[in-house]
Amino acid sequence: MKLYNSVGPNPHVVRMFAAEKGIELELEDIDLMGGANRQAPYLEINPAGQLPCLQADNGTLIAEITAICEYLDEVGGGPSLIGETAEERGQTRMWTRRIDLNICEPLANGFRFSDGLPLFKERMITIPEAAEGLKQIAREKLAWLDGLMTGHDFVAGDKITIADVLLYCMLAFGQQVGQPYDESLPNIKPWFDRMAARASASA
Repeated sequence: MKLYNSVGPNPHVVRMFAAEKGIELELEDIDLMGGANRQAPYLEINPAGQLPCLQADNGTLIAEITAICEYLDEVGGGPSLIGETAEERGQTRMWTRRIDLNICEPLANGFRFSDGLPLFKERMITIPEAAEGLKQIAREKLAWLDGLMTGHDFVAGDKITIADVLLYCMLAFGQQVGQPYDESLPNIKPWFDRMAARASASA
């Protein structure tokens, strides 16, 4: 399988997830900083112009990180990072959705609309005046999540799932772009340190 790869947290999510599953991906780097993802020939691969994108062994193209990870979970061996039962899968998808909408999206757009504005202002609609509010939403929702993780090693319970991979990669990105998470959060801090210590984190 080939992953059309780039800098940024979204490709990191897929690489880390694949590493957790023991899946080796062929990587083809696309110049995101130079805008190659918004031009041919990449737009023929993913018309949305977003990275990453997975090419399956039979040539099927799959974009969107959650869809890619669910596919890898199905075709890869070992324990599922989505869930072994319908209930586990429901819980994982619930937390993944909450993290994506409440933390990842506002954090990412907070960056795009402020520090990342020079790069993104010609590529998408940007709302600079919304940046600080979006960053605050991400901080508040992370604090909310922290309060619900008491007694849990991972977001959705006692084992790692895609929700943990998604949140870790986005918080690691936040640290690099002026949005470090609050290390006084009593559950998030040790969780982040455990995630950072996993071999897959450096994928």
